[in-house]
Order: sequence, then C-alpha cells, then structure tokens
Amino acid sequence: MSEQEVHDWIRSTVAQNDVVLFMKGTPKFPQCGFSGQVAQIMEYLGLEYKDVNVLDDMGIRDGIKSFSDWPTIPQLYVKGEFVGGCDIIREMTQVGELQELLRSKNVPFNEQSMLA
Repeated sequence: MSEQEVHDWIRSTVAQNDVVLFMKGTPKFPQCGFSGQVAQIMEYLGLEYKDVNVLDDMGIRDGIKSFSDWPTIPQLYVKGEFVGGCDIIREMTQVGELQELLRSKNVPFNEQSMLA
C-alpha cells in the first residue's frame, strides 16, 4: 500500500470506531511496555476499543507516525481525535482528564475509575 492508501485505511479505522489503540502487539500479548501500559489503562477504564497491532504491517507502523505526526507507538484515538501516547494517556488518566474526555465524547467507560 502507498502512504496515501495507508492513511486512508487509518482514517477509515479511526472514523468507524469510537476508540482505537495503535499498539505493538495485542492487549493480551503486548510487545512493548508502553503498549502494555496503555492496554492496562484501557482495561482499567473498562473501555471497548479497537486495537491495531502495528507489528503486523510495516506500512501501518510507519504510516501511523506520519498520519498523526507523532513519532512513537502506542497512539490512542477517541472519536477520530488523536489523544496521545503512553505518557500522555497515563498522566491524563491519573488526573481524570481522559475520563472527562470520554464523558464529553459520550464514550462509555467504568465511572468507578473516576474515584481513583
């Protein structure tokens, strides 16, 4: 696939799913610590999300970086919007900002995570 075709696929995937996590590996078998941390946060929040293992396709692995203009993986998208990578997601969750973002976008999550 050309870079444009990869970007079109990413754009479509992000548009068709409320929450998308581009990661190395899978939620059950992450292939890097940062991807594993974000997958754990998603589980903690009780989020339903689409995961994309970038290790399955080098075009997507490279394409997601140019698509978002963000150099690292994992990358989280909520309702089509790029939210950030591991450090940003972890910090947002700790202070309740990610939960507020999910609420504002009407994405269901475990409200008990707000009490942490």
